[in-house]
Amino acid sequence: MGWHYRSLRPATRRLSVHFDLFYELAVPPQLGRSELATYQDALEEICLADRLGFRCVWVVEHHFMPQYSHSSKPELFLAAAAVRTRHLRLGFGVIPLPLHHPVHVAERVATLDLLSGGRVEVGVGRGFSPREFEAFGVPMGESRARVEEALEILRRSFEPGPLTYPGSFWRLDGLELVPRALQRPHPPLWTAAVSPESFVWAAQRGLGVLAGPFKPWFMVRHDLERYHRAWTGSTPPRAAMTIGVLCLEDGERARKLAAEAFTWFYRALYRTTLPVLESLYPGYEHFRELGRFRALARLGIHLPFLERFGMVVAGDPEECGARLRAYQAAGVTHLLLAVGAGAMPTEVVQESLACLATHVLPQFSRHTP
Repeated sequence: MGWHYRSLRPATRRLSVHFDLFYELAVPPQLGRSELATYQDALEEICLADRLGFRCVWVVEHHFMPQYSHSSKPELFLAAAAVRTRHLRLGFGVIPLPLHHPVHVAERVATLDLLSGGRVEVGVGRGFSPREFEAFGVPMGESRARVEEALEILRRSFEPGPLTYPGSFWRLDGLELVPRALQRPHPPLWTAAVSPESFVWAAQRGLGVLAGPFKPWFMVRHDLERYHRAWTGSTPPRAAMTIGVLCLEDGERARKLAAEAFTWFYRALYRTTLPVLESLYPGYEHFRELGRFRALARLGIHLPFLERFGMVVAGDPEECGARLRAYQAAGVTHLLLAVGAGAMPTEVVQESLACLATHVLPQFSRHTP
């Protein structure tokens, strides 16, 4: 049985920062949980989050990353979440555009938007796994150029009429795309942002930015300053930060549970990024910046280290609220909470979701001084 939550929906209040959820769909060996149970538990947690007033759930796309992420087809998982929820928005976090034909991307985004009644958020990115690029036959050095073309095709797919695009990688001539997305003019568009230049690139194109989870907060904070300076859009900028979170009424218990779970998650995360951090593939030279941080990480990843670098928040509601306000003060508009980081039993995750909804979300109401 899951955690028995109180009947409330705090998000009916106007929040000055949005609370979203973030899932890698990890299968940690120490939990002894199957892939099937991982999917079922995550869907139950998402249903609870829908009732509790969280805004959106973001699901990654990764391939060939056993234990760390078993989420290779997020559109299918999000479709299952769509039929189980009423309010929660559904985010691709993110679609690695170089690995897909952009027409396929447009079709799956539009289909999910229809099935969910217009609740889709679209995050895109370049991808960072050499194994993925090799398996799908895409030169990693072309990733940036492919993203530029694919993003333009995706934008045009939301416009009425046939789709034509004379690109270098994809040449499209008068395609009648069906179905069409429900949201107008299109679902919200976001991009993964790692290098300082990518934040400026996103701002110039009117995209929201999805930062983290493997970049330390002191780096992201400076990147957000660049993003806001470069923003020229007619709508307010959107900046999201992914953070590992465990909030329980007993803060000491939260930290004890978080120590093992978050250590496992972030060690697994850095193992997946190690090939890029050390090899500096063409077009990924900016990872050298993270490589310097990784030298510090070699001293040992543990909870105090992760807290010091602003990558996790664990404790009681007062502690968690105070730490989350620091991100808000720096311009983060969406907090993407990896509650339990995929490495805790669902009962604890659901307990934390209820605690956040009851005690933390109300602290961020616009009516709160």
